[in-house]
Amino acid sequence: MALAFCLCMTEAILLFSPDNSPFFFCPRKARVWLHWAGQTLVILCAAVGLGFIVSSKNRSELPHLVSWHSFLGTLTLTATGGQALCGLCLRFPKMANVSSVARLKLYHLTCGLVVYLMATVTVLLGMYSAWFQAQIKGAAWYVCLALPLYPALVIMNQITSAYLPKKKMEI
Repeated sequence: MALAFCLCMTEAILLFSPDNSPFFFCPRKARVWLHWAGQTLVILCAAVGLGFIVSSKNRSELPHLVSWHSFLGTLTLTATGGQALCGLCLRFPKMANVSSVARLKLYHLTCGLVVYLMATVTVLLGMYSAWFQAQIKGAAWYVCLALPLYPALVIMNQITSAYLPKKKMEI
């Protein structure tokens, strides 16, 4: 489920990239709906994954929230839910009584980047678990460690270069 969570989140964000999206030819309204659908899958994957984690911990009678991975994962899922609510306010601004859609959009973009980076760090912390290190050894572990970093850099570049305000430089 973690793989589906990360993949859906990445692809849903990259829908707005002029360089990295196969759907960039679609009108913006269609990309917004695809983004919404992808992020809905993210929420569903998170709910199913959380259900499995809680069930597994309860069956094995292990304590909950004892590692940095689990603590940050819980914060990430909470922030993801907050981002989903913010996205719904952007999707239906009149129903949510939003006065400044542009400002809310900027907040949604910035907080979305933070949530994505939180998810990336959560995945990286999971790779430091005893279970993961027992499964993946040697050079493959370093390759797995580098894999979440590249999409994070692409998304950081996309959001900061395309959407965040730029300062005008005077020479």
